[in-house]
Amino acid sequence: MLPTKRDIHTLSQKELIAWLSQRDIASFRAEQIRRWIYSGQADSFDEMTNIKKDIRGLLSEHFTIPRLSVVTTENSRDGCVKFLFEMSDGHRIESVLIPERTHDTLCISSQVGCAQGCRFCLTAHMGFIRNLTAGEIIGQVRDIKNMLGKQNQLTNIVFMGMGEPLANYENVRKAIDTFVDDTAGLGFSPRKITVSTSGLVPRMHDLGHDSQVQMAVSLNAVDNDTRTRLMPINKTYPIETLLETCWTYPFAPRRKVTFEYILMKGVNDSESHALKLAKLLKPAKAKVNLIPFNPHEGCDFERPEESTVLKFQKILLDRNYTTNIRLSKGTDISAACGQLRAKAGSGV
Repeated sequence: MLPTKRDIHTLSQKELIAWLSQRDIASFRAEQIRRWIYSGQADSFDEMTNIKKDIRGLLSEHFTIPRLSVVTTENSRDGCVKFLFEMSDGHRIESVLIPERTHDTLCISSQVGCAQGCRFCLTAHMGFIRNLTAGEIIGQVRDIKNMLGKQNQLTNIVFMGMGEPLANYENVRKAIDTFVDDTAGLGFSPRKITVSTSGLVPRMHDLGHDSQVQMAVSLNAVDNDTRTRLMPINKTYPIETLLETCWTYPFAPRRKVTFEYILMKGVNDSESHALKLAKLLKPAKAKVNLIPFNPHEGCDFERPEESTVLKFQKILLDRNYTTNIRLSKGTDISAACGQLRAKAGSGV
């Protein structure tokens, strides 16, 4: 029985150097190989013409350069494109390309399903199936850049798709290292990468120490009773613990912690909630993204009136918080925040 070949995307540059050195191959080859894969979008080792034929043959014996299988793409009226990918084991994930005025943002997944059980999120209905490998995380970005071709203006990556990124920390960290590598990776600025978390406190500081990417915290309530009903993780890491971690997070200079606050009618959207939120966030400068709830099948929550959202925003603005209303894109194709489910999550 032939040994299973390994997805080369799962190797960091350091790991690839170690593999090559064990075979008496010079370390500079690792950078050449990765440049072919990430800048050159190579699909086979035979394309790597500045690498000796015997090295290419050795690489082909042990590794593959796979692409994720595109099951479907859906185009929204507002320009968003949702990609349904199938992986080698038949499980499926979704990624969403979001066009902005001057650039594109890609929302990517880190897990098949999610274990966090947030009541307002459709992905939670899948339950947790498995973590994505570093290669499957990287593949979403590499493959979509390849599909865009000359039209590529992808500059931003957000880990806001399926799954809790910090629950798959090592693979997410390895993928980020490849994303920000500007010599032998995909060359994204760390400032243009955002990792969104429901509040997995032990890993939040790890992220700050291991990278310079942005962090966004999904808060969604101003008291523990409400947040626990919405987000079971609050039982383990209540608001006080979560905020203390945010205030001590090792941010780069001039960067702020970002809080995401999904507004749900009659649940967390009153003026008193806004005032309490302003008080909670007072210990440090913070940025708040207000996200009016995106309805989906089987959910009891409702989207608040626009006037309610604007009042909520004004209260925060009047207290000098940077506060944006994040207009959800892709709602007509179920590609907006909280609407990803990957069509039952599996093709098997």
